[in-house]
Amino acid sequence: KALNSAASIVLINKNVACPEGKALLISDDPFRDFNKLTNYFRPFQFSNVSIATSALIGEGTVIQPNTFIGNHVLIGKNCLIHSNVSIYDYTIIGDNVIIHAGTILGADAFYYKKRPEGYDQLLSGGRVVIKDNVGIGALCTIDKGVTGDTTIGEGTKIDNQVHVGHDTVIGKKCLIASQTGIAGCVVIEDEVTIWGQVGTTSGITIGAKAIILGQTGVTKSVEGGKSYFGTPIEESREKLKQLANIKKIPEILNKLK
Repeated sequence: KALNSAASIVLINKNVACPEGKALLISDDPFRDFNKLTNYFRPFQFSNVSIATSALIGEGTVIQPNTFIGNHVLIGKNCLIHSNVSIYDYTIIGDNVIIHAGTILGADAFYYKKRPEGYDQLLSGGRVVIKDNVGIGALCTIDKGVTGDTTIGEGTKIDNQVHVGHDTVIGKKCLIASQTGIAGCVVIEDEVTIWGQVGTTSGITIGAKAIILGQTGVTKSVEGGKSYFGTPIEESREKLKQLANIKKIPEILNKLK
């Protein structure tokens, strides 16, 4: 898959034919060597001030007390960042963004390899990118990408206590209600509505204008323009039929006695 991607350099654990226009880095442990590369190009930078001197903050933006803004952060115009928000290094925030108290942007990805001595974390070399006119509620966590950007599209609104995993891309004008957990490498297309306490597996796509009802477990990719609920996820109409049939089971069993 990586050999057919847009990547110009591929870290791989076996000798294969090198496609035109690419360079292959052969490694007996790509996980380990990826971490070496990440440490070289994106080393941890210590900060001893609440707003890094390398951060750029646009005109009209208000930063409330006790907020941390890391190195090389870019924040656009007319934003409102409430108290106790932590914005990690290299995060990019557009114009007219509101972020409520206690939210964390840019924490490391939850991505581990099991070794005999314990778990080895894959380091995160990506960023968090928040587009214009986004609203993010209190106590949300949005992890930075491992190899790319975790992106929240223009005009999207996120409720309190929502988690967005690494390298996930959320489209424009989405609504995501509280206590939703979105795994890594998920694509949520434009104008999707996700109600409370939804969970997703990684690597799936939710099509444009889909509606995911509360407490649904999104275990697979789903088409846009439809309503879904349940675990495992099904179209709402089909799930309601299934539930109606389940209610008939006691009656059917009585008839069989």
